Amino acid sequence: MTRSLPLSVLTSPPEMSELEEAWELALAEAARRAQAAGRADIARYLDLRAKNDLLRRTAVDWLTASLTSLAGEANRDGAGIRIERQDLHRFRRGSATMVGIQLTLRSGVRALSIETGWPRTPRDGIVHGNGLACANIKHFGRHRSNAELLLVRSANGSPEWFVLEKNGRRSPLTETDVRTHLSILTET
Repeated sequence: MTRSLPLSVLTSPPEMSELEEAWELALAEAARRAQAAGRADIARYLDLRAKNDLLRRTAVDWLTASLTSLAGEANRDGAGIRIERQDLHRFRRGSATMVGIQLTLRSGVRALSIETGWPRTPRDGIVHGNGLACANIKHFGRHRSNAELLLVRSANGSPEWFVLEKNGRRSPLTETDVRTHLSILTET
């Protein structure tokens, strides 16, 4: 069954690193000061930024947790996949620098890595295409199987990952897509 994987249902907020938690507190304090100073425009911007950061963290956590869960299922069937995670990973998307997580799944000499993130400072640039975040799915030695993803806010306000196709079109990331990437790693 192919189904779209919107992230509209949250059972609990995603885990935050100490740095992300400090950043969120600093944003909340800045918004409070802006409101007290009569700068409602700045307070609204900071509120939007905090909401977008929550969408980003939720979507990134969901994507990495989905792949980790599928790898765990495969391991229970004897796949022997090793899972590595690197926080504060930096990667390029066009002229912008994204900061986030790199998850690498290894099976023998094969590797599947997914790097997810978004620009954190103005000098990092922007996410093009009206996106909130980006991700790259990379298959070591199988470049044709790689994929670029873009996280956007759907019409109902929830985050949704899209696969960027070569012809410039976007297609929603589906459960089948995620499973296909893992099966490329584990095929014999």
